[in-house]
Amino acid sequence: MGVWIDTDMGFDDIAAIMVVDASGIMIDGVSLVFGNATLAEVCHNAAGAVAAFGWTFPIHQGRAQPVFGTLETAQSILGDSGIPTVGLSLPQTVEGLGESSSFLALCDWLCDGAGEKRVLALGPLTNIAALCVARPDLASKISDLTWMGGGVTSGNHTASAEFNAFADPEALAIVLSHGLPLRMVDLDACRKVTASPADVLPIRNAGGKNAALIADLLEGFIGIATSRGRAAMALYDPVAAVAFCSDLVGWRHARIDVETAGALTRGRTVVESRTGKTGAFNAHFAETVEADAVKETILEALRREAAR
Repeated sequence: MGVWIDTDMGFDDIAAIMVVDASGIMIDGVSLVFGNATLAEVCHNAAGAVAAFGWTFPIHQGRAQPVFGTLETAQSILGDSGIPTVGLSLPQTVEGLGESSSFLALCDWLCDGAGEKRVLALGPLTNIAALCVARPDLASKISDLTWMGGGVTSGNHTASAEFNAFADPEALAIVLSHGLPLRMVDLDACRKVTASPADVLPIRNAGGKNAALIADLLEGFIGIATSRGRAAMALYDPVAAVAFCSDLVGWRHARIDVETAGALTRGRTVVESRTGKTGAFNAHFAETVEADAVKETILEALRREAAR
């Protein structure tokens, strides 16, 4: 059983891929989407990760713009590259990406053989929405769509909206309207699992050729929080990866909708888990998280890569 990963390739996306790899699940392919940075920067990050970590799974360029509205990235927080660091950065290269588009590659993957077709999505859902609109027959073959995004109680990019939902709420609306089996790992779930500066040293001391690189990137990622007076940083995308790979997250059935209008509410995910209060339930969200075990799973994946 393999997985397709859809990602905007920041550091936590890279960490999520390491979690999946450490779990033994085969990565069948990766599609790239704008989000943490522009698509051009996301592609550079992906190529740099291939060069640094020796990834052999195919990686394909996806959507550069949202379904509707202006491009929104997280570069104001993450910097131009979308990956902050305290020292070393990924290699600068443009090699290592597949020649076909993510749309064609996804179509080929969904057409190829029987069995489960599981997707782990770590950014705006634009690539998946494009598949729903153009090839709903193939989108319907997705057996599980685990997505890091949304917020049950509040947002982060705005008071109402989590970034991945805010960057392309129409894409999320399209995915929901097509009935894909969505499992949402939202901000509330992810914020239960955090990394602090003390978590960097074991990775820095792991002894492998990429130990310093991974440590510098992790420390830069944690610095997003510490520079703002917080003690630790939520491990967003890797939490979704653990939720995908393990039984350390408990799910609750719900009705999930997304606001696509309103200056103060655009991108807000509305989650109703009470029976009889709304229409039929259409998704699941991560209700419980075994936070210590999830954190250890993530850090062990990073240590394992840093020791190679």
